[in-house]
Amino acid sequence: MMKPRISMITLGVADLEKSVDFYEKGLSFPRLESPPTVAFFTLNGTWLGLYPRAALAEDANVPVEGSGFDGFALAHNVESEEEVGTVIQTALAAGATLAKPAHKVFWGGYSGYFKDPDGHLWEVAHNPFAWIGPQED
Repeated sequence: MMKPRISMITLGVADLEKSVDFYEKGLSFPRLESPPTVAFFTLNGTWLGLYPRAALAEDANVPVEGSGFDGFALAHNVESEEEVGTVIQTALAAGATLAKPAHKVFWGGYSGYFKDPDGHLWEVAHNPFAWIGPQED
């Protein structure tokens, strides 16, 4: 039986060094020791992997071509509306682009979106009804 868990999220990136700088220096993600062709970061119960986009597509045996919306967004939940703005501003200063400004949303929370240097979509949200903070195994 499969246990419901995401162990690692791997993003295909155009420029590994630029993406490592964005996540490690810009967003202060803690980097794990990694081979030079990939980068891993620990994220409180899961890992984020960065791998060259063409190599990741080759490994999965799928075409590398594609653009637009990839059909998913990564989400980062924070403790307050103010923290939503702080995280988004930190990402923008590190090289992200604003996809949707933070605002009150229909379900009663507060969120906004940014895109990392490769266009991967991140939602930053405050949910006043259910804080989803760090989870330990």
